[in-house]
Amino acid sequence: MSELPTSKVARAARFARTGLNVGANYVKHYAKRAVGAESSTENLHQANAAELYGTLSELKGSVLKVAQMLAMEKNMLPPAYANQFAQAQYNTPPLSGPLVVKAFRDAFGRSPFEVFDTFDVAARQAASIGQVHFAQKNGADLAVKVQYPGVAASIKSDINLVKPIALRIMGLAEAQVRPYLEEVETRLLEETDYALELRRGQEMGQRCAHLPHLQFPRYYPELSAARILTMDWLPGQHLKEFLATGPSQAVRNQLGQALWNFYQFQLNELHEVHADPHPGNFLLRAEAGGTVAVLDFGCVKTVPADVYQLFVDLLAPATFADPTRLEALLTQADVLRPNDAPEKRALYLRTLHASLELVGRPFRSATFDFGDADYLKALYTLGDDLMADPELRKQREPRGSAHFIYLNRTYVGLFALLTELRAVVQTGTTA
Repeated sequence: MSELPTSKVARAARFARTGLNVGANYVKHYAKRAVGAESSTENLHQANAAELYGTLSELKGSVLKVAQMLAMEKNMLPPAYANQFAQAQYNTPPLSGPLVVKAFRDAFGRSPFEVFDTFDVAARQAASIGQVHFAQKNGADLAVKVQYPGVAASIKSDINLVKPIALRIMGLAEAQVRPYLEEVETRLLEETDYALELRRGQEMGQRCAHLPHLQFPRYYPELSAARILTMDWLPGQHLKEFLATGPSQAVRNQLGQALWNFYQFQLNELHEVHADPHPGNFLLRAEAGGTVAVLDFGCVKTVPADVYQLFVDLLAPATFADPTRLEALLTQADVLRPNDAPEKRALYLRTLHASLELVGRPFRSATFDFGDADYLKALYTLGDDLMADPELRKQREPRGSAHFIYLNRTYVGLFALLTELRAVVQTGTTA
């Protein structure tokens, strides 16, 4: 990729062109059907998904990050979109070599070939905020993240471009969604702050160093800048590649256990979590019975004490034995409100009770099998049922604490990793 649209006008124009192309796909679809030709809804989804993903890949930044988030939740999108957006978890079209060299000259006054002993100008991995290059210096293998130009400046304008369309589709007023958009915008802006990521990566690695079967990179402040972040190049494979090697159940279990312990320690002891647990942020190895390398601390969610307690209480066994307690907790969470009509209140209570009972099962047993086909089927069926429920579809107003956006995202991502691993995990332990 030789150019990246960074101005508000250029990015708005790219959005507009995509909208026209998607509209043209619909016209073609219905025109074919009108004359009796075959054109399935799945074909329409595939055409539009390819068009949309092409735009997101070109624009990168916040819009591609949102696609990455959506790909983690299998029930939110038709398969064609989920499959296309899943590419954002691993690889997207990279920046050209000249733009990479320019980033180094802007930061250090030198090319990357002068900063490092060796530097591979071809990106080894390209994602939503930046891309990763392999380098060497003083005998050490290094991973060098280069942030795309204009990403931080484009976040607010991208959200403002998408927001009116989303509000019209959902039938909502801006005031109803403002706290949620502000939470997403804050986290996305933090991901562009490489100085913050460097500090968080160092701190999290030190505080979690005692947890077994985990590996964290060392960071190099002297080789980092506002748009460049240098750390150790860690060995391992991403989840899809690793699973293709046919690891044993024992290795799967140990990897799953390491991930579970990592997230439980963060939540319960640190009250902050690595809130971007998609497959591209972990490298897996079978050595030593199974080792997980944890990458990318750009998205870390700090959990306020009251929100942490509420989250834990909602998943506690006692909650499901006491309907009054569940109602009180959901009121505290702003899911239930004093002016709700009785039928709406009953709908939310019934829905949340079923959801929390299912999602909370791993937290309420000493050992849990994330490869249990019946459990996976129940999870996906619940998602399908909730999306198809006509009464729920009428309730468009967003509910709940904005803090839960990234807490929920964290555990959706963790559960997705554990189910892909089909790991049996001792969930009653945190270390």
